[in-house]
Amino acid sequence: MAKNFKHFAIIRNLGLQDYQPVYQQMQQFIANRTTDTADEVWLLQHNPVFTLGTNASPEHLLNPENIPVIQTDRGGQVTYHAPGQLIVYVLIDVKRKGMGVRALVSALENTVIEFLAQQGIEARADPKAPGVYVDGAKIAALGLRVKQKGCYHGLSLNVDMDLADFDRINPCGYSGLKVTSLKQLGLPLDMQQTQSLLLEALCQQLDITQLDQQ
Repeated sequence: MAKNFKHFAIIRNLGLQDYQPVYQQMQQFIANRTTDTADEVWLLQHNPVFTLGTNASPEHLLNPENIPVIQTDRGGQVTYHAPGQLIVYVLIDVKRKGMGVRALVSALENTVIEFLAQQGIEARADPKAPGVYVDGAKIAALGLRVKQKGCYHGLSLNVDMDLADFDRINPCGYSGLKVTSLKQLGLPLDMQQTQSLLLEALCQQLDITQLDQQ
C-alpha cells in the first residue's frame, strides 16, 4: 500500500533516555524535514529532569537540588520528567494535517481524556492551563513548539512514578497544583499497556491510519 503521508506516521519506541540528546534529535529532525518527510511519534521515558518552557519564570523552580534543569524551546512553564512517566513526542507537519495549533493541543488533550474514559476515569482539559486534570489534579502535561516545517515536543502522562519531586517546582507555573498518576488513581496498567492504549487513542485523534512501528 502506498503511503498517504497525511495519514501515515512512523512510531519509534525509544525506551529510557536522557532528555538533552532527545531534545537535540527533535530539533535536528525538524530542521531537516521536507514536504516528503513522514510524521513521527516518539514514545519514551526520561531520566529525572526539570525542563523550562519559553515562558518559564525562575521563581517556579523551587528546589531542584541534584536534578538537572534544562531550558527548552517548547511553550509553557516548568515541568518534571522521570521514569514511570510516558512521554509522547509528536513530530508532525501540521500544515499537511490541516491542523492549527489550538486544534493540535485539543487533539493531544482529547487523546488522554479518551484513554482515561476507557478506563472509567473522568478527566477534563482547562483552556487556561493546557493539560489534563482528574478532580483538579494534573495527570498529563503538554508543551509544543510549532515552526514552519512542523511541530515537535508533545505530552507527558504520569503512569507509575514517584510524584514527590513535583514538590520541588510549581508545576506548570501554578503554586500548590496537585499532580496524580494512573497508579494513584488505582488503574492497574503497566507502561507497555498504557503506551499501546494511548497510541491507539492518539492515532484516532490525529487521523493516523497507517503505521510503521520501529
